Amino acid sequence: MKQVILAIALTLGLNGQVSAQPLGNYNLETIVEGLDSPWGLAILPNGDMLVTELTGDLRLIRNGKLVAQAVAGVPESLYGGQGGLMDIVLHPDYADNRLVYLSLSVGTPSANSLRVIRGRFTGDALEDISTVFESAPTKNTLVHYGARMAFLPDNTLLINMGDGFDLREQAQNLSNHFGTSVRVTDDGKVPEDNPFIGVADAQPEIYSYGHRNQQSIFVERSSGKIYQTEHGPRGGDELNLIEPGQNYGWPIATYGIDYSGARISPYSAYEGTQQPLVQWTPSIGPSGMTIYKGSQFPDWQGDIFVTSLIYNKVIHIEMRDGVPGQQSDMFSEINDRLRDIRTGDDGALYILSEGDSGKLWRVSRR
Repeated sequence: MKQVILAIALTLGLNGQVSAQPLGNYNLETIVEGLDSPWGLAILPNGDMLVTELTGDLRLIRNGKLVAQAVAGVPESLYGGQGGLMDIVLHPDYADNRLVYLSLSVGTPSANSLRVIRGRFTGDALEDISTVFESAPTKNTLVHYGARMAFLPDNTLLINMGDGFDLREQAQNLSNHFGTSVRVTDDGKVPEDNPFIGVADAQPEIYSYGHRNQQSIFVERSSGKIYQTEHGPRGGDELNLIEPGQNYGWPIATYGIDYSGARISPYSAYEGTQQPLVQWTPSIGPSGMTIYKGSQFPDWQGDIFVTSLIYNKVIHIEMRDGVPGQQSDMFSEINDRLRDIRTGDDGALYILSEGDSGKLWRVSRR
């Protein structure tokens, strides 16, 4: 176990000034090692955990130990590029119905889509599996799936759907799911109050559009606010507040440039599109996100924590009345690409680090 006695972070204010800020005492420890490309984490009511591996397996951590045998009954996914078995969320009534939701890429490299399935977790297997959502049309790229999910307070499910990279202009086209957030009921039906119901040629599941590659989504259940991060190209990563029916600009408005160095758009803001709460240039590669609501770190209440794939750290964003404030770099001592972060019922933070020997870390009060 690695102990950190006092964390000192470089803090970036909105005015761009950097200063050192003491963040308090915490323990950072490795809980589990040997995960194969871990991607998503769900914490069960009894404290056990389920972890998705991009390579296709769902793993159970029971009593703090990784169970050797993968969970049975998980459908096969298309593994390649950025695709495979991706996110996992529990139904809000999991304690009663034991329903688990998984997002995965399916099909072939030349014709693939994002599928969301649900199944009943028996303790060592998934049973009664059904499809909740599948994106349309298929695409011929193995990148930019989005794939993160979250439940709203009314128990409808939000699903991030990326733009497929080569199909970025389609993020402004409501006749497909590319570059959208979609909303369905817990069994996959279209809610009657979705914003594009009755709009000609629009996919009825669409909740918001104009997204690039949304790598996290978090619903603050007390307020109903929906926060989402997405990757820009070179620069222009975003933290967004998602509202129904809104256009988030990609690729009309972006703070980033193309990987070639070419300009994607002359606009960083455009009429009729929403501005991000925060934009990061250069890119941080935002992945998982949590809003801290635990008991161990009172000073962090309501703050946002985002994992970074590029800088191997967690970005702590202070929030006051829904407004982002100072940002602090944390937990860089993990020194690996970070894929997901969750707040446990015990008030600790749980972090997944990537790789073919990925790890689960716990941050607790010292």
